[in-house]
Amino acid sequence: MPMGLHTVGYQILSFWAEHGGMGDFAVVLRCASEGDLDVIVGLIDAAAGWLRTKNTDQWAQPWPSEEDRSHRILRDLRAGKTWIAWDGGVPAATITTASRDSAIWPAETRQERAVYVCRLVVNRTHAGRALGAGLLDWAGFRALRRYGARWVRVDVWTTNVVLHAYYQRQGFEFYGFCEAVAEYPSAALFQKPTDRIKPTDAAKFQIAPHGS
Repeated sequence: MPMGLHTVGYQILSFWAEHGGMGDFAVVLRCASEGDLDVIVGLIDAAAGWLRTKNTDQWAQPWPSEEDRSHRILRDLRAGKTWIAWDGGVPAATITTASRDSAIWPAETRQERAVYVCRLVVNRTHAGRALGAGLLDWAGFRALRRYGARWVRVDVWTTNVVLHAYYQRQGFEFYGFCEAVAEYPSAALFQKPTDRIKPTDAAKFQIAPHGS
């Protein structure tokens, strides 16, 4: 195991003390920093290139502009909201999480505690390993333990019905479409109750301490 790593970074010590260790995991989840901007953009651009072969307009161009997209990514990196799953020196996947959402979700839903997920991207070299599903469950279980989040919520590209089906296979339910942000391209809203997440489903990664 690399130095500085631990496997319980989101407060499930008592579970593993009772049920045994997590085993050895090759993928390390590390909180990203401002210096990882190019890594995140590279993952997104590679995914966009792959999506162009899948009959979808998702990420055909940055929304609403490349400058705005970079600003949002950089803002979340500085706030410590973005994580990268590393397989050795290869970025295998990334996810960004927040305990508070923008106006994308209706005001009445934001009264409930939730974790809001965006920018979930898996490197095509690591497709088929359930990394995306693992990151969703990790984010939900972490938020449940940290502040009692009831939901994992995600806004999904409006026209990508294949991606809608993916989230439904992961246990997400369709809530509706965002009506508050004009021309927002990722307006399909999905949510999953955190009480459906098993601790074993949320424990796919080694968690690197902040600053490692």
